[in-house]
Amino acid sequence: MSDRKKFIYIVLAFVAAYFIPLEHTRIQGAVFESFAMLQEYARQHVLFCLVPAFFIAGGIAVFVSQASVIKYFGAAANRVLAYGVASVSGSVLAVCSCTILPLFTGIYQRGAGIGPATAFLYSGPAINVLAIILTARVLGLKMGIARGLGAVVLSIVIGILMAAIFRRHEEERLPDIQMAIPEPKRALWQDIIYFGLMVAFLIFATWAPGTVAFWNVVYAVKWSLAIGALVLLALVLWRWFDKDEIKDWVRETYGFALLIMPLLFGGVLVAGFLLGRPGHEALIPSQYVEAVVGASPQAFVHLTGIVPGAAQDSIALLWPLWTNFFAAISGAFMYFATLTEVPILQGLMGAGMGEGPALSLLLAGPAVSLPSMLVINSVLGPKKTATYVVLVICSSTLAGMLYGYIFA
Repeated sequence: MSDRKKFIYIVLAFVAAYFIPLEHTRIQGAVFESFAMLQEYARQHVLFCLVPAFFIAGGIAVFVSQASVIKYFGAAANRVLAYGVASVSGSVLAVCSCTILPLFTGIYQRGAGIGPATAFLYSGPAINVLAIILTARVLGLKMGIARGLGAVVLSIVIGILMAAIFRRHEEERLPDIQMAIPEPKRALWQDIIYFGLMVAFLIFATWAPGTVAFWNVVYAVKWSLAIGALVLLALVLWRWFDKDEIKDWVRETYGFALLIMPLLFGGVLVAGFLLGRPGHEALIPSQYVEAVVGASPQAFVHLTGIVPGAAQDSIALLWPLWTNFFAAISGAFMYFATLTEVPILQGLMGAGMGEGPALSLLLAGPAVSLPSMLVINSVLGPKKTATYVVLVICSSTLAGMLYGYIFA
């Protein structure tokens, strides 16, 4: 970081510390919520979500053949195979928009094309099987099916559009990643077992109880399964990997942690300050959010005091577009830990939120968040990050409107 940037951050911190009105109870509550969310995140998601994800990303960077990444996910790869694999990748990973970041960074830096990489980035948290089953159980079968299908379709659409928009950059980037690749030291099946054991630990360590008997049976023995995966992983490392490879793996993992963790924690603090945790007030009152995403504009009209007439007619006409867009953009800037979006939506729908905006939030919220935007920006740059976020918001908005028109 340059001295100029450090100075700017110091000035901003000083201005915030000097002028923030801490005597106001809402500000005090928002400050408390920001650190409460950070504590909740640190306790529930760092050790058994992010840390395993960092090690998986480090393994991708060190052990995955660059030729394989380019073959299956590169800009010149078979599109059907690349987008097909990327769009369903989240079905085996119970991760949130932040946990997917190390994995996305790993495959992108190894040569994956921007299209398949962003399809993987979106689908990872969006098509979580546990979350979709919970959605169908709590919010209804229609919503669960719409969420699953919508996540697959949107991941492919977003990936294809990203590839088309940045086609020229990908053509310039491709020669930089095509280099001489040494012969692999292990057979492909050995690498598959190595990564499979790490993914198994990630899945079992983060396994949550559900409403289906099978999920509760697995939950009862989750730590036995997770520890078993670790023991087998240690055996695999001892038999198939040398010390230098393991050192490289740890070094890459450490590098991913240094890159992602500071931005991630900063983003969680901001998200907690503005929106708070589920069921807790922060800077932005929850009734304001509920008023602008209701099934009808009546609550919004009452809150704003708009008198009957042309203004109300215009609001009623644009209401489906507005509510779905607001839900999508709100979800995009909020942070949802894995599975927490379902109870949040249950509360919002109970307060009058329409089903279309609920789907928009479900498709945008888990896939992207303010913390993840900061990290994606460090990997892709501001132009690609802004384009990705806009595509997520717009596609989620259209999906919610379509769902509302079909089932309203």
